[in-house]
Amino acid sequence: MRKVKPKYDIFKQRVHIIIYGTGTKAGRYFDLILLAIILLSVLLVMMETVNEFDLKYHSKLVFLEWIITGFFTIEYFLRIISINKPWKYIFSFYGIIDLLATLPMYLSHFFLGTSILSVVRSLRLLRLFKILNHPKFTSQSVQLKKAINASRGKIIVFIYFVLIITIIIGSIMYVVEGKQSGFTSIPTSIYWTIVTLTTVGYGDISPVTPLGQFIASFVMILGYGIIAVPTGIVTAEIAKITQRTPHNLQAACKGCGAIDYPTNAKFCHNCGNSL
Repeated sequence: MRKVKPKYDIFKQRVHIIIYGTGTKAGRYFDLILLAIILLSVLLVMMETVNEFDLKYHSKLVFLEWIITGFFTIEYFLRIISINKPWKYIFSFYGIIDLLATLPMYLSHFFLGTSILSVVRSLRLLRLFKILNHPKFTSQSVQLKKAINASRGKIIVFIYFVLIITIIIGSIMYVVEGKQSGFTSIPTSIYWTIVTLTTVGYGDISPVTPLGQFIASFVMILGYGIIAVPTGIVTAEIAKITQRTPHNLQAACKGCGAIDYPTNAKFCHNCGNSL
C-alpha cells in the first residue's frame, strides 16, 4: 500500500519549489515579484526623506511600508519552514539580510527613526544574480572572483603603500601651509591628501603658498596613476585566467557555476549536476 504524504509535507514541498526553485517557472515569477517589491520598498524609503512628499503622503507611505513588511515577514518564515536545514538558512548571508529586511518597521515602535533602515532591503537585490543563472553570467562571475582573489595580495600591498604616501604628504602640507590656510592638524591635512589623491577635490581646504600649490599639483597627477593601478592588477589576472581556461570549457555548470571540468565529463565534479 502506497504511503500518502501528509498535507503539511506537500505544502512544504510546494512552497520550497516556489521560493527556492529559481529554475522553475513559479520560482522565477516569485523572484521577479520579490525584486519588484524590494525596489518599491527602497523607493518608498527614499521618498519618505523628501519633506514635501512625506508631509502629503505620510500615512499612505506608512501603510504601504507595513504591507511590504508583512510580505517580507511571511516570506521569511516560509523560507525557514520549507527547507530541510532551517538553521543553515537563518545564519547564511541571505538569511541574515532577509531578517534585517523585516525588522525596521517593528523596531520603529520602540526606537524613532529606525524605519529608515528599511533601505537595507536593497541588499536583497543581490538575488538578481541567482535569477540570472545563465552559464555566460555564471562563467564571467567565477572568472572575476578568481581574479580578485589572485590579486588580493598585490592590492593590499598597494593600499598600504598609498596609506604611507598620504601620511607623508599630509604631514608635509601641514608644515608648508600651516593653520592659516586651513591645514589645522595633520589628520586634517591627511584628509585633504586623500581627497586630492582620489581626484575628488571638495575645495573646502586648498593650499595658498606656491610650494603648497606645487605639491598639490603633484598629488593630483599622482592620483590618476594610483587609480589606474588596482584596475590594471585585476585586469591582468582576468587575462591570465582567461588564457588558462580553454574555450571549450567556458560553458559553466548550471548547478554551481564550475568551469574547470574535463571536456568529456557528463556530470559536474563539484555538484553532480548533468552537463
